[in-house]
Amino acid sequence: MNTSPQPDTPFESFLETDAPDSSALPVSDSIDDFVQQIKETADKLIKDGATRGDAKLLAHAMKELRHCFRVFANYRGIRKATVFGSARTPTDSAVYRAAVEFGQRMTEAGWMTITGAASGIMEAGNVGAGREMSFGLNILLPFEQGANTIIDGDPKLMNMRYFFTRKLMLIKESDAAVLFPGGFGTHDEGFETLTLIQTGKSHVFPVVMIDEPGGTYWKRWLDFVKDDLLKRGYISPADLSLFLVTDSVDAAAREVMQFYHNYHSMRYVRGELVLRLQQRLPDTTAQQIARDFTDIMEPGTLEQCAALPQEMNEPAIAHLPRLKFRFDRHSHGRLRELINVVNA
Repeated sequence: MNTSPQPDTPFESFLETDAPDSSALPVSDSIDDFVQQIKETADKLIKDGATRGDAKLLAHAMKELRHCFRVFANYRGIRKATVFGSARTPTDSAVYRAAVEFGQRMTEAGWMTITGAASGIMEAGNVGAGREMSFGLNILLPFEQGANTIIDGDPKLMNMRYFFTRKLMLIKESDAAVLFPGGFGTHDEGFETLTLIQTGKSHVFPVVMIDEPGGTYWKRWLDFVKDDLLKRGYISPADLSLFLVTDSVDAAAREVMQFYHNYHSMRYVRGELVLRLQQRLPDTTAQQIARDFTDIMEPGTLEQCAALPQEMNEPAIAHLPRLKFRFDRHSHGRLRELINVVNA
C-alpha cells in the first residue's frame, strides 16, 4: 500500500538542514555516507571501552528502529494520527467509544491511525480505524501489555523493547497526536510531544486532548497548565496554541483536518524556514503575516516563492508554493498561530 513517492516523512524533511547556520555545514545527502557513519560509530564502541550493556542497548535499539523504518516506508504519503491513552480504559466506557469514533473519522478521511497496540484506548483507536488502516507499536512488558486482537498478527504491528524507541516512532511518523485520558504513560507522551514541538525538535503538528462528552479530565489538566505553568512563567502564553482541549470528537477531527487545509509541511534551508503550502497565499494575507508576526521573524525576509534548489530531493512536493522567512527558532507557539492564519 505504498502510495507515496515522497522520500521523507515531514519529521525527516523538517530536520534535513535543521541547524542554526546550515550553510556552514558539509552537504551529505547520500544514504551510503550515513550508513558509513553508523558503522564507524559502532566500531568506536570497542575502542571506547563500552560495556556489554551499552553495546547491547545500542544494538537492540538500532534493530528496532530499522524494522520500524521498513514497516512505515510502505505507507509514506498517507497522513497518520497517533492515539494515546490508558490501556486500562473499560470497553463499555464513554471515552472508549469516543476513541473508536475518532479512529473511524480518521479512516473516513483517508488517514491511518497509530496506537500503542495494547487494550483500552489503544484498542479503541485500532477498532475505529480498522485493521487495514492501523499501526501498532507495542511495548514489551513483563505484565499487562499484549497486542490487541485488531492489530495482533498484522505486519504493521511492531514490538518494542524500549520506551524511547517506541516514543520516537510514535512521533516521527505522526501528523497529529490525540490524547485520551490515561495514566503516567499518557502524560509522559503528551508532555514529550509538546516539549519537542515547543523547542523546535519536531515539526509543528496538531495536538488534541480529548475527553468523553462532559468529561473534566483534560479541563482539570488545562487548569493546572494555566495556573501553575503559565502564571509562574514556565511557559509562554502562545504555548497554549500548541494544543486543543475538547470533549468533542467532531472538534478533535476538525482541529486535525484544518491544520492541513493549506499548510503541508516545513523545512529549514540555509537558516530560513520554508512552509510548503497547498495553494499560494493571497498577497493581502502574506502582508498581514509580515505585519502581525514581526516578533518571530526578521523584518523584510517574508517571501512567497517556488521550491528551493535544496528541496529537490523531495520531487513529489516540488510543485507546491512556498512561504519562507527567517524565523527566530524560539517562538513555536506563535509559529503555530501563523500556520493558523495560513490555513484560514
